[in-house]
Order: sequence, then structure tokens, then C-alpha cells
Amino acid sequence: MMVLLEAHRAGLFARNQWLPNIIAGLVVGIVALPLAMAFAIASGARPEQGLYTAIIAGALVSLFGGSRVQIAGPTGAFIAILAGITAKYGISGLQIATLMAGIILVLMGMMRMGSVIRFIPSPVIVGFTTGIGVIIFVSQWHDFFGLPPVSGDHFHEKFWQLIQSLPQLHVPTLALALIGLALTIWAPRFHYLARVPGPLVAMLVTTLLQAALQLPGVATIGSAFGHIPTNLPNFVIPDVTVSQSIELIGPAFAIAMLGAIESLLSAVVADGMTSTRHDANQELIGQGIANIFAPLFGGFAATGAIARTATNIRNGATSPIAGVVHAATLLSILLFLAPLAAYIPLAALAAILFVVAWNMSEIHRFMHILKIAPVADRFILVITFLLTVFVDLVVAVNVGVILATLQFLRRMSEVVETQPVATETVNMELAQHNLPTIPPAVVIYEVSGPMFFGAVENFEHALVQTHTLPEVLIIRLRSVPFIDMTGIQTLAQVIEQLHKRNVRVVLCEANQRVRTKLEKAGVLRAGALAVYTQQFVDAVRQNTPPIINTH
Repeated sequence: MMVLLEAHRAGLFARNQWLPNIIAGLVVGIVALPLAMAFAIASGARPEQGLYTAIIAGALVSLFGGSRVQIAGPTGAFIAILAGITAKYGISGLQIATLMAGIILVLMGMMRMGSVIRFIPSPVIVGFTTGIGVIIFVSQWHDFFGLPPVSGDHFHEKFWQLIQSLPQLHVPTLALALIGLALTIWAPRFHYLARVPGPLVAMLVTTLLQAALQLPGVATIGSAFGHIPTNLPNFVIPDVTVSQSIELIGPAFAIAMLGAIESLLSAVVADGMTSTRHDANQELIGQGIANIFAPLFGGFAATGAIARTATNIRNGATSPIAGVVHAATLLSILLFLAPLAAYIPLAALAAILFVVAWNMSEIHRFMHILKIAPVADRFILVITFLLTVFVDLVVAVNVGVILATLQFLRRMSEVVETQPVATETVNMELAQHNLPTIPPAVVIYEVSGPMFFGAVENFEHALVQTHTLPEVLIIRLRSVPFIDMTGIQTLAQVIEQLHKRNVRVVLCEANQRVRTKLEKAGVLRAGALAVYTQQFVDAVRQNTPPIINTH
């Protein structure tokens, strides 16, 4: 409820704020109508389950999420992964996986992981969104062209069968699909239709044409799914077994991760359009609550919808009122107009999803990265895209993130330097305090950058392979922001090796965080390693040589 309290403190529940938010909610509710049904069908669910999801999740995210204007519901990003889960485990398996994903999202929010999710690199995100766009586009050929059903577990198998069956396309179905596609794209460009969503125009016109002409062989929601209920289903807690939970933990994590990424991306877009700032952790909690309750009322996975959120904002939304009205609008349509949905041609919904796939693919961003990005980023982009299309979305995201992490570590290791400090530089520092110069038998090295597992090789090589054997080696740590366990162990090993070569080591100027870790690990204990510490700056201020206790 934090977002409600913040909206109230900001004066967004004032009387003059209600009308624009109600109008925005009505508009985005109408926009969501064809999309919710289309996404449900493409995910392997019934069309009314898309409406259930949009109603329940839309209301709960508005009430418990971290963005004032977020609109949640079924989205195109989920189609590829949800269709696979439904095909393998059935709709009940999808709902159980969704409930588990909701719990995971709540835990992620409570553990304050919202800020971490946003660090997934752009090549990974663009790679898998473009791949999802391709999958959605090809998956709708069956309904768009009126082709016979295809089989196969992999994308390339289904794609090849669709190519081979194109000569069998159904002309009336294709005609309705082309009309729907044209209206979805161009209807909003006409002045008198500018305020009416293109998908709604496409759905209404093609439905009226089919109802009037009764074109033979054209598949509709009624012919494919039968009667559409005019009420929400009863609250039902699924019977979940331990073995089911173990089997579905992978799909649940996939839904949770993709839902977190998509919802936070949508919230960031909303921030840019409204000059506000969302609470990432609260957003994850809100999305988690929505995904827990949506399957209990017959729905499935939901997340923040970027296009519907943008539509909400453009039509005047400033508070969660709009999101609640959006859910209420869909509920009213379900209660009073659901029987009319039986006449909607599936070709019209396929045409709408063609446009969704194009917008989601972000071809311009994909090509832009290919043109200007470093070679490693382009490689990550292409690998993520290919794995998404030909293997699996979960594998694609995992591999993409791992590759991006390895690339980041490589770049970070190049930043870390271990360099000798010129005697003249140190003597100038000492001269400012009227102290004697550094003796010839003393060598000073300075470490710059984090000493973590990816960077210790450079440090070890620089110190152990030194060609000089001084009596005393001073290691200045003032430019080391943090050190991990590998860095600590490497430092201890280097000190021990130098000690065996009769070289005394002085560590100095470490910040409190690094010093505490070194002390806890025993590296600073005088004894076996013969390590002595003395802050370099303190030493010169006290007019004492910085190498005391090293002989």
C-alpha cells in the first residue's frame, strides 16, 4: 500500500485528479481487452483466462506495486516461455508455476534485489526480446494464414513445417487477417480514430465482417474455445505435491526472472514519462502478490506491460486509480459482453500479435548494437538471440548474463594495476614533512582498483616476479576500495613467498573496510608471515619512518 500512501501525500487523490485517471483507466482497459485474450491464446490458455489475469493482476499491482501508473497483465514477453510450460505441464502446471513465481518475486523484493535486476546488460535484454518477437511472429502464422496445425518441440521444426504448408493457406482467413493488420497499424492515423486503439478497431471490424459474411472455414474464439463465461471463476487453491514443486521450480524461476525484468523496465519507462521514481523492491513485491493470486482465480503469469503503461500515462494517468479502473473496465466487459467474444476471428488476434511482435523485437536497437557496440557485446547479443529462438528463453538469459558477467570481470581486471612508486615521488611527500628520504633498500608498490578474484593474477605477477629483492617492500592500499577472499588469500601467499626470500612487507593506508577483512583473515597478524602494518600517512605525520618494525 506504500504507493497509495505516496500518491495520497502527493495530492493525487484530490477531486480534480479523479476524472483524468478514470478516463485513462477506461482507455487502457479497452486497449487491454484484445491483447489479454490474444496473449492468453498464444500462451496455450483460454481467452477468458487472459481477462482474469488482467483483472486480478492489474488491480493488485496498482494497489501493492512500486509505481503509481504501472499497468500489469499478460504480456508478449511471456508468450514463448508460458506456451512451452503449458505444452509440457498443462494449464494447471502453468498456474502452479505462476504461484511459485509469485512467492519468489515477493522474496526477491523483501531481500531488496530490485536494484540488482536492473543491472542486466542491454545486449542480453535486447537479444532475448528480439528473439521473443521472432517466436511470437512465427507462432501466429497458423492463425494468420489459416494453416493446418504443426507439431514439433523445437522452433526450427515448426518453422519448416509452416513454410511447407504455406501453399495450403486459407484465403478468407488471410483476407480478414490482412484487414486486421492494416487497421491495427493505420487506424490511429486517421483523425476521427486517433483516440481509438488500433487493436480494438481491428478486432471490432473483423468481427463484424465475419458475423455478417459468415465466411466458411474461418476460425473464431467460439469455434476454437466454445462459450466464454460471464463471471470470474471461484477462488481455488491448487493441489500441489512436493514432486510437482520440485519439477516446476525451474519454470517458476524463469517466470519470476522474466517478470521482474519486464516489470522494472516498464517502471523505468514510466519514470521517464512522468518524472517520478518508482520503488523497485516494492514493485517486485506487488508483482509477486499479483502472480500469487492470479492463478487462484483462473489466471496465469502477469507482469508490467510497457505499452499499456505508456498508454495509461499518455491519457492522463497520475495515480493508481487508473490501474484499478482499468481492471474494473475489463471486469465489466467480462460480465456483460463476454458472449460477443465468440465471434472474434483468431486471424484478427494473430494480426494484433504480429504488430506486438514487431514492436517487441526492437529491430532498430538490435541493429544499432550490432553496428556500434564492442565485439564482445555484439557476440553476447547474437548468442542470446540465437539461444532464445532455437533453444530456450531460460537458457538464453542465463548464458547471456554469464557471458556478460565474464566480460565485465575481464574489463575490471584490466583496470586493476600494481605499479612501483618512484622513489622521487615518495621523497617529495616525505620532504613536505621534513622527513628523511626512503633508504635504497626500500621499494614501494601501490595497488589501484579492487582486489577481487578476477584481478589477483596481475597483482601476484607484479610482486612475486619482481627482479629486485629489497629488504623492505611497502604495499600502499589507499586506492583499493574492497578486497574479496581470493584477493586476501593471494596477498597472504605473496607475503609468505616474499618472506621466504628475506623480504619484509609493510601494508599501509588500507581503508577501514579492507583493514577489517585483512585483520579477520589473520593477514595482519605479526608472526608467521612477518607482516607489519603502519599507516603511511600517519607515519609521516608523526615524523617517524614509515618502515618501522621491519628489521
